[in-house]
Amino acid sequence: MKARIKWVEQATFLGETASGHAVVMDGPPDHGGRNLGPRPMEMLLLGMGGCTSFDVVSILKKARQSISDCVAEISAERAETDPKVFTRIHVHFIVTGKELKEAQVKRAVELSAEKYCSASIMLGKVAEITHDYEIVAG
Repeated sequence: MKARIKWVEQATFLGETASGHAVVMDGPPDHGGRNLGPRPMEMLLLGMGGCTSFDVVSILKKARQSISDCVAEISAERAETDPKVFTRIHVHFIVTGKELKEAQVKRAVELSAEKYCSASIMLGKVAEITHDYEIVAG
Protein backbone atom coordinates (compact mmCIF):
# COMPACT_ATOMS: atom_id res chain seq x y z
CA MET A 1 0.00 0.00 0.00
CA LYS A 2 1.30 3.41 -0.89
CA ALA A 3 0.18 7.03 -0.51
CA ARG A 4 1.54 10.39 -1.54
CA ILE A 5 1.14 13.67 0.34
CA LYS A 6 1.79 16.92 -1.54
CA TRP A 7 2.10 20.27 0.18
CA VAL A 8 -0.20 22.76 -1.57
CA GLU A 9 0.26 25.96 0.46
CA GLN A 10 0.33 27.19 4.06
CA ALA A 11 -1.10 24.22 6.05
CA THR A 12 -2.94 22.62 3.10
CA PHE A 13 -1.90 19.19 1.83
CA LEU A 14 -3.27 16.90 -0.88
CA GLY A 15 -3.25 13.22 -0.01
CA GLU A 16 -3.33 10.80 -2.94
CA THR A 17 -3.84 7.06 -2.64
CA ALA A 18 -2.46 4.33 -4.86
CA SER A 19 -6.06 3.46 -5.75
CA GLY A 20 -6.41 6.85 -7.43
CA HIS A 21 -8.34 8.86 -4.83
CA ALA A 22 -7.46 12.22 -3.35
CA VAL A 23 -8.37 14.16 -0.23
CA VAL A 24 -7.49 17.66 0.91
CA MET A 25 -6.22 18.05 4.47
CA ASP A 26 -5.83 21.44 6.09
CA GLY A 27 -5.15 23.07 9.41
CA PRO A 28 -7.11 25.68 11.33
CA PRO A 29 -6.43 29.40 10.71
CA ASP A 30 -4.52 29.74 13.98
CA HIS A 31 -2.01 27.21 12.59
CA GLY A 32 -1.72 28.85 9.17
CA GLY A 33 -4.49 26.88 7.48
CA ARG A 34 -7.66 27.93 5.74
CA ASN A 35 -9.88 25.14 7.11
CA LEU A 36 -10.31 23.60 3.64
CA GLY A 37 -10.39 19.98 4.80
CA PRO A 38 -10.13 17.61 7.73
CA ARG A 39 -7.11 17.59 9.98
CA PRO A 40 -4.73 14.62 9.64
CA MET A 41 -5.73 13.26 13.06
CA GLU A 42 -9.40 13.46 12.03
CA MET A 43 -8.45 11.40 8.99
CA LEU A 44 -7.12 8.71 11.32
CA LEU A 45 -10.49 8.56 13.08
CA LEU A 46 -12.32 8.49 9.75
CA GLY A 47 -10.10 5.67 8.55
CA MET A 48 -10.73 3.65 11.69
CA GLY A 49 -14.45 4.32 11.49
CA GLY A 50 -14.59 3.29 7.86
CA CYS A 51 -12.61 0.13 8.55
CA THR A 52 -14.75 -1.05 11.45
CA SER A 53 -18.03 -0.05 9.74
CA PHE A 54 -17.03 -2.02 6.64
CA ASP A 55 -16.46 -5.07 8.86
CA VAL A 56 -19.74 -4.74 10.76
CA VAL A 57 -21.81 -4.35 7.58
CA SER A 58 -20.00 -7.23 5.85
CA ILE A 59 -20.39 -9.57 8.81
CA LEU A 60 -24.09 -8.76 9.19
CA LYS A 61 -24.72 -9.28 5.47
CA LYS A 62 -22.92 -12.64 5.59
CA ALA A 63 -25.13 -13.55 8.56
CA ARG A 64 -28.14 -12.72 6.34
CA GLN A 65 -29.31 -9.90 8.52
CA SER A 66 -31.59 -7.38 6.81
CA ILE A 67 -29.40 -4.34 7.47
CA SER A 68 -30.40 -1.04 5.85
CA ASP A 69 -28.06 1.42 7.57
CA CYS A 70 -24.99 1.56 9.78
CA VAL A 71 -23.62 4.73 11.36
CA ALA A 72 -20.50 4.79 13.52
CA GLU A 73 -20.26 7.81 15.81
CA ILE A 74 -16.71 8.18 17.09
CA SER A 75 -15.49 10.26 20.00
CA ALA A 76 -11.85 10.49 20.94
CA GLU A 77 -9.59 12.03 23.55
CA ARG A 78 -5.99 13.01 23.00
CA ALA A 79 -3.02 13.43 25.32
CA GLU A 80 -2.43 16.97 26.58
CA THR A 81 1.24 17.03 25.57
CA ASP A 82 3.07 16.31 22.33
CA PRO A 83 2.83 14.06 20.44
CA LYS A 84 -0.83 14.29 21.56
CA VAL A 85 -1.68 10.71 20.66
CA PHE A 86 -5.20 9.38 21.04
CA THR A 87 -5.68 8.05 24.56
CA ARG A 88 -9.33 6.99 24.33
CA ILE A 89 -11.59 6.24 21.40
CA HIS A 90 -15.23 5.22 21.64
CA VAL A 91 -17.24 3.88 18.71
CA HIS A 92 -21.02 3.91 18.96
CA PHE A 93 -22.74 1.96 16.18
CA ILE A 94 -26.31 2.70 15.19
CA VAL A 95 -27.42 -0.30 13.14
CA THR A 96 -30.76 -0.14 11.34
CA GLY A 97 -32.61 -3.03 9.77
CA LYS A 98 -35.58 -5.35 9.83
CA GLU A 99 -35.71 -7.91 12.61
CA LEU A 100 -32.00 -7.63 13.36
CA LYS A 101 -30.81 -10.17 15.91
CA GLU A 102 -29.00 -8.50 18.76
CA ALA A 103 -26.62 -11.46 19.12
CA GLN A 104 -25.56 -11.02 15.48
CA VAL A 105 -24.97 -7.27 15.85
CA LYS A 106 -23.00 -7.82 19.06
CA ARG A 107 -20.92 -10.52 17.38
CA ALA A 108 -20.23 -8.31 14.33
CA VAL A 109 -19.00 -5.44 16.53
CA GLU A 110 -16.83 -7.79 18.61
CA LEU A 111 -15.32 -9.55 15.59
CA SER A 112 -14.43 -6.24 14.01
CA ALA A 113 -12.86 -4.94 17.22
CA GLU A 114 -10.97 -8.10 18.13
CA LYS A 115 -10.10 -9.77 14.83
CA TYR A 116 -10.69 -7.89 11.59
CA CYS A 117 -10.33 -4.10 11.85
CA SER A 118 -6.62 -3.51 11.42
CA ALA A 119 -7.04 0.23 12.04
CA SER A 120 -8.81 -0.28 15.39
CA ILE A 121 -6.39 -2.96 16.48
CA MET A 122 -3.40 -0.80 15.55
CA LEU A 123 -4.75 2.30 17.32
CA GLY A 124 -5.62 0.08 20.28
CA LYS A 125 -1.89 -0.30 20.92
CA VAL A 126 -1.81 3.28 22.22
CA ALA A 127 -5.44 4.14 23.02
CA GLU A 128 -8.20 2.51 25.02
CA ILE A 129 -10.86 1.65 22.44
CA THR A 130 -14.42 0.86 23.45
CA HIS A 131 -17.48 -0.01 21.39
CA ASP A 132 -21.22 -0.14 21.90
CA TYR A 133 -24.22 -0.31 19.64
CA GLU A 134 -27.90 0.33 19.34
CA ILE A 135 -30.34 -1.36 17.02
CA VAL A 136 -33.04 0.62 15.23
CA ALA A 137 -35.96 -1.12 13.54
CA GLY A 138 -36.46 0.00 10.00
